[in-house]
Amino acid sequence: MTAKLFSTLKLREIVFKNRIFVSPMCQYSCENGMPNDWHLVHLGTRAVGGAGLVIAEATAVSPEGRISSSDCGIWSDEHSEAFKPITTFIEAQGAIAGIQIGHAGRKASTDVPWRGGLPLQDGQNGWQPIAPSPVAFDDANSIPREMTQEDMDRVVDAFKKAAKRSFSAGFKVLELHMAHGYLMHQFLSPISNFRKDRWGGALENRMSFPLRIAAAVRKVWPDELPLFVRISCTDWVENGWDLPQAIEFSGRLKQLGVDFIDCSSGGTVPDARIPVGPGFQAVFSAAVRKAVGIKTGAVGLITAPAQAEQVLVTEQADAVLLGREFLRSPYWPMTAAANLGVDLEWPNQYRLAKPS
Repeated sequence: MTAKLFSTLKLREIVFKNRIFVSPMCQYSCENGMPNDWHLVHLGTRAVGGAGLVIAEATAVSPEGRISSSDCGIWSDEHSEAFKPITTFIEAQGAIAGIQIGHAGRKASTDVPWRGGLPLQDGQNGWQPIAPSPVAFDDANSIPREMTQEDMDRVVDAFKKAAKRSFSAGFKVLELHMAHGYLMHQFLSPISNFRKDRWGGALENRMSFPLRIAAAVRKVWPDELPLFVRISCTDWVENGWDLPQAIEFSGRLKQLGVDFIDCSSGGTVPDARIPVGPGFQAVFSAAVRKAVGIKTGAVGLITAPAQAEQVLVTEQADAVLLGREFLRSPYWPMTAAANLGVDLEWPNQYRLAKPS
């Protein structure tokens, strides 16, 4: 029996053995941004489990771009070297190693989630966040400093250097994080961008800085390797960023050489009312895919093999990205294959446990 979930997907010169992608998930387990044994085991286990693409968590392009002081980073050559054993292991399992790079903007300088995730206070090694406009995410967060042109130039340079280091580290897929209320999304959304210069106001202006980042990165990322962008397709609030704007933005990204849009939502405001349910964001990946003619990924409460297969068969997306389900079930592709009647090849070391 065949299943689209286990068919190959080619983007540029990279062939994914299946369409099951591990969504980037912050682990908040670094010191000074350095990946470590936790990341090797966390990411490596999902590669052993059969995923076609394993994307490392949101990795900051600069120290001040971290969400928390325990975030991963790739702002030095030492960080790139620390990732090499991880990418080597992932590829040895037949998976593709990917990384998501980003900047938290006004949502930076917070504590880790299991300590409440609140903004760091004096004496907690916090720092001054930067953003398009001096508007805090919520009442608990500090007011960020409005970015100057010099700040923006430094961020562009940081993204370019992070992309080069990601390639040196062995990653074959690069994803730019432009979703979930972080810096690039802050520029895109009228809820967080109140600038009066050429970087704010009309949609064309609000898109300009994220598009500048994408163009700069595409120039330094190898032509044979795919570039992904994760976007939020809506803020889920009135007069905010929405699907029509997301479609326009995705079209512009395609023109710049972006190959895949990872379609998520939300994150700009803390009190958005989101109609969460199984596969609730697949409608966005379907809309972007149809309107722009670009490969898309669906993410968000995709948990069952038949559900994932349906998303692909009905052409709502070209791949599915699983996050929390992979935390619960690191070997989810093996279970999915059995449920869909696919004879998936297991690692030699695990073959004794494979159902006959």
